[in-house]
Amino acid sequence: MKATIKTTGLALAALLLAAAPLHAEPAPENVGPSLRESAIIMSDVVRIGDLVDNAGTASQIAIYRAPDLGTTGVLRTAQLIETLRANQVIGVATHNIKEITITRASRALSAKDVEQQVAKALERRSGLGDAADIAITFDRELRDLQLDPALTGELMPVAVRYDSRSRRFDVLFDIASDTSSTPAKLRFTGFAVETVQAAVLMRPIGRNEIIKASDLNVERRPKAEVGGDAIPLEQAIGMQTRRAMRIGDALRSSDLAKADLVTRDQTISLVYETPGLYLTSRGKALEAGTGGDTVSVLNLQSKRTVQGIVVGPGQVAIIATTPRILHTATLAANTLAANTAAAGKTE
Repeated sequence: MKATIKTTGLALAALLLAAAPLHAEPAPENVGPSLRESAIIMSDVVRIGDLVDNAGTASQIAIYRAPDLGTTGVLRTAQLIETLRANQVIGVATHNIKEITITRASRALSAKDVEQQVAKALERRSGLGDAADIAITFDRELRDLQLDPALTGELMPVAVRYDSRSRRFDVLFDIASDTSSTPAKLRFTGFAVETVQAAVLMRPIGRNEIIKASDLNVERRPKAEVGGDAIPLEQAIGMQTRRAMRIGDALRSSDLAKADLVTRDQTISLVYETPGLYLTSRGKALEAGTGGDTVSVLNLQSKRTVQGIVVGPGQVAIIATTPRILHTATLAANTLAANTAAAGKTE
């Protein structure tokens, strides 16, 4: 009986040894709270769990106000440790971190985007034209906006007012939120003016001067200032001013005319051309004219005043008199009369 118990005990011991691992793993240690070097905050308060890993039930305790949307703040580690102790969070591993950076997440909305959305909301309202032609001036200087990151929707105009006399606008937008069924609202007020591209003088210019490319720049000007008479830059070049104009004046079609190719009292070339015949002589223009104009000129050789058409710089083509063609009956009558007169003289 004793031998049997001993054998059984040895067998059980051997079984236990076989089941045990050759190298036993150490028991896991409890991981304590550990400080983070930086944090991105989604709400308007900073909680312990935002700055400390493994903070347990204290994670949801709010301890600071978050930085403004889209900005970053710095918190000294020593200050944070004091706050944690006051909230019964101790034994925090700092990893020799001296400061913690805290960034408030946001959705950036540029001032340019806002301006474009306002112009789009006002497009073709109360006489305004396309959004691209509307110049916006806000009542307050508009800077880039930082919105709650939950506001992921587009700017949707829900109330748009525009007074064409005062040119004032008032636009209210809704922005849908991922965390709320109630959209956020943004309101903008100011002035809206329709503009056109205009050729603007870069220097003062006198009457009858010829416009050169270096004299002009292209700017957007209020349509009410230029009207529907604005002339494109490429069409203005080479034209002649009808009046003296100042630097900064926007050119209109009514301000310009085709450049004179012939000026009053200018010595010009008279051209007379018919099939098989081409003659030139000197003359003096008695009036100014541009291409295609009919002007009076003095033939300096014959001292006669004739009419001509301006055909080039300093050139006038004489208007030839069309030969008078006689009908057959008239020609016969003239011939008979001539013969009768000749016979009378003979007698």
